[in-house]
Amino acid sequence: MSTKEDLKKKAMDAIDQLEETLISISDQMYHEPELGHQEFKSSRLLTDFLEKHGFEVETGICGMPTSFRATMRGKAHGPTVAILAEYDALPGIGHGCGHNIIGTAAVGAGAALASVIDEIPGTILILGTPAEEGAVDNAGGKAIMVECGVFDNVDAAMMIHPSQVDMVMVSSNARVALEISFYGKSAHAAGAPYEGINALDAAILTFNGWNALRQHLKEDARIHGVITKGGEAPNIIPDYAEIRMYVRAKEMDYLKEIEEKVRNCAKGAALATGADVKFKYTAKPYANMVTNRTLANVFARNLESLGRKVLDPGETSGAGSTDMGNVSQVVPSIHAYMGICQPGTATSHSREFAEATVSPMGHKAILDGAKALAATTIDVLCTPDLLDAIKEEFSTSKQN
Repeated sequence: MSTKEDLKKKAMDAIDQLEETLISISDQMYHEPELGHQEFKSSRLLTDFLEKHGFEVETGICGMPTSFRATMRGKAHGPTVAILAEYDALPGIGHGCGHNIIGTAAVGAGAALASVIDEIPGTILILGTPAEEGAVDNAGGKAIMVECGVFDNVDAAMMIHPSQVDMVMVSSNARVALEISFYGKSAHAAGAPYEGINALDAAILTFNGWNALRQHLKEDARIHGVITKGGEAPNIIPDYAEIRMYVRAKEMDYLKEIEEKVRNCAKGAALATGADVKFKYTAKPYANMVTNRTLANVFARNLESLGRKVLDPGETSGAGSTDMGNVSQVVPSIHAYMGICQPGTATSHSREFAEATVSPMGHKAILDGAKALAATTIDVLCTPDLLDAIKEEFSTSKQN
């Protein structure tokens, strides 16, 4: 009977044999980036690869055409571990958040686990989760999957994400994404401006209100947005203006409090100008990420066994947001980070970071990420005491 270390070595050897294929998949996604809920080519690349390695693949999960669930069952009944894949890009930048690496590492881990599936218990899920970026309507594939029960029978969930350094204990902010629409009345801006109701003025006053509000918020809070529509011509009073914006905070309860104040700023601006205002969520609310320390420590050890240096395991607070936070509220989870560039050379959501995904460091992160995901899955499935500890921590954290 193979030991866990034997199984890990066999899985890692399988990834090494797939190096050229995995790099090709990631690079192809880099060259053909797709926005959220439009990732048809990327999703097909990943599902074709998983089917080739013996996974049973379902597409269109929870009504999302580019989502998928790939399943493989081991030699006996046991826990279920989910490895999550992202593959959507950013508008105008492409894979400036490195989701091509995330998706490829996830399926690489799946192929590695397929090579040892006859020697491990339990079930492997590779979940394709569309539209993590909030650039499109109805973003938040993982949040949607949580709501429709995809994670109900999952015992642990994990994923990797590109960064400048390797980290395992990282929190994230909760977030709401709003579209705020102002409706006014058009008029000649010079000849009869008094007959108009300026929707753009309402939008600008809203931003002024938010600027004043920021002084009275906790340091972890963030308010930011853009005016996406503000009129057609300088000599026409704008009868419609539109803001797309995010509100972020460390905890969901405080986020709700800030959201109410943000909405009140817009309502006050509408009252001041005479415009009407309407609100719409453009994405599912993202919960804050709660990292399972027990699971993270195992992942860190597997990562360090590959010669990588993981930052101090103390929790790092991230100002960004991810729908993996929603998963972490219902399943013990990690959202680990893998360095793909030297610190200070490229920041996330930039073209430079997108280019780093196809660099030698980016390619190495694919392979090392897949290996660490596969090795950690083997640890969880083959060590009942470990899974008990993971679940105990999760239960305790939910009670606090």
